[in-house]
Amino acid sequence: MTAGAATATPAEAPGRGRGWALVALAAPAAAGVSGPALVVPEAAASLGVSTATATWLLTVFGIGMAAGTPLLTAAGRRSGPGGTLRAAAGLVAAGALLVLLVPGFTAALAGRALLAAGAAGFNVAAFQLASRDPGGRSAGLVAIGSAAGGTAGLFGGAAIAAAADWRGALVLPLLSLVMLGAVRPALAAGARTPGTAVPAGALPAVLRSRAFLSAATLMLLLSTVNFGLMYAGPLRAGQLAGWGSVRTGAFAALASLAGALLSWGLVRARVRWWVLAGGGVLALALAAGGPWAWAVLLGTGVSSLVTAGGQGLLTGASAEGLPQELHDTAVGLFNFAFLVGVAAGPALASSLL
Repeated sequence: MTAGAATATPAEAPGRGRGWALVALAAPAAAGVSGPALVVPEAAASLGVSTATATWLLTVFGIGMAAGTPLLTAAGRRSGPGGTLRAAAGLVAAGALLVLLVPGFTAALAGRALLAAGAAGFNVAAFQLASRDPGGRSAGLVAIGSAAGGTAGLFGGAAIAAAADWRGALVLPLLSLVMLGAVRPALAAGARTPGTAVPAGALPAVLRSRAFLSAATLMLLLSTVNFGLMYAGPLRAGQLAGWGSVRTGAFAALASLAGALLSWGLVRARVRWWVLAGGGVLALALAAGGPWAWAVLLGTGVSSLVTAGGQGLLTGASAEGLPQELHDTAVGLFNFAFLVGVAAGPALASSLL
């Protein structure tokens, strides 16, 4: 997931050290997506709801990010990355307080929604600051860090739940607050980013584009499968192998991380859309029908591979053939399709289990 920002002069570049600070800012935000995946049954028992109902703790995070990304992006256009970070920090802190201190499922659900909106803000600000690096290195680091954080959340959530309490797995974006001080030097070089007006009629024009509709539809399907398997795949692998949640989380995180890192090969090879679609079908077949834990985890890894590769390849394809002034709108709507999959995947998976 990326957020647009204005280009900057070399004097405003975050620099190498700050680039890694931005990675550490975005990664915990992404970990919030997958953190509760392996503790849903425990959360359901503690909250007195069914497992299917408790899965909304994952689904609402995708909804919150989908809503928070355009809102926090708009805040960044008015007040720059600094304003985005302040709003994001407030939302994450408020959400964590609800999850950790207020009993009941409703409070946990509301807290997760606030955490998700704040996590979206951290992601937006990280890419806004990274865009000040004229070489593009920092933006690449943030993208990799976000993917790594999302997969590492599987293990991190299970480990925190085992060592402390399952509620800790729900508030992983809190770790982003630790990095706020490290990104202050990048904020010092001009806090405000001038906004750009959206052209009149941009939305209908984008939605009439066949290239956009094809790219966004495929991304929606890949994302839905990927985040459905991020919830259901590790649970099924753990049941087949008789693993505990921490061990399951470790293996599942390694499989998904390997897929995300290998996706760079798909991007470099510029594979066709049917390779991505076929990979998604193969991933679903392995994870849903594989008789061994390793086959299920291979499926989740393949899903991570084609989803991350799809983001790299289809983001640009979504704007093909459109005038330059409509590119930002097309990319924004494409990212929204991805986030709809983040929300829909766990909900569909839980209904089919």
